Amino acid sequence: MTEPEKSKEPQGTKGWSTGTKALVGIVVLILVLATLAVFTLTVVVMGSLTGSSLPYMTNYRVTLPDGEPVTIGNSRILVASYDNELFCDVDGTKEKLVVGQQRVIGPGHAKVTVMGLPVIETDFQITLTYLGSTGKNANFDMSVKTSTQVPEMVIRHIIPSSMNAQPV
Repeated sequence: MTEPEKSKEPQGTKGWSTGTKALVGIVVLILVLATLAVFTLTVVVMGSLTGSSLPYMTNYRVTLPDGEPVTIGNSRILVASYDNELFCDVDGTKEKLVVGQQRVIGPGHAKVTVMGLPVIETDFQITLTYLGSTGKNANFDMSVKTSTQVPEMVIRHIIPSSMNAQPV
């Protein structure tokens, strides 16, 4: 190939432009930071309120496995159902519930951090309404009241996967 033929190559085959490289670099940086944020998300639950009201509420339909302890926040819950009655033990306090009866868990205070930095602090209270049992599960409507609006991803971090929480 002669010298004049080499100079006729299209410009696009030589590599990416500086603007394209910068854009790809920014996208990669955002993806890395988002991945770090998801994997370093921690929720610390403390047992006391700071005295604020709880105007925000999220509702879920949940199931608690019969006879298996479940931890929500820092509360340990154990249920045993029979017909339309439920024996509920929350942090050592035992109570018998019938269909339609409520059990309040909490109140508490949660601090959410991402990459070690505090992002959200909120007071919360959880209310379970017993709906009856199916098979080896006790069914509940659960409302989570918070003092600040909290993303669902954070609330789901507090609710264990064994509860099969479905937004209502």
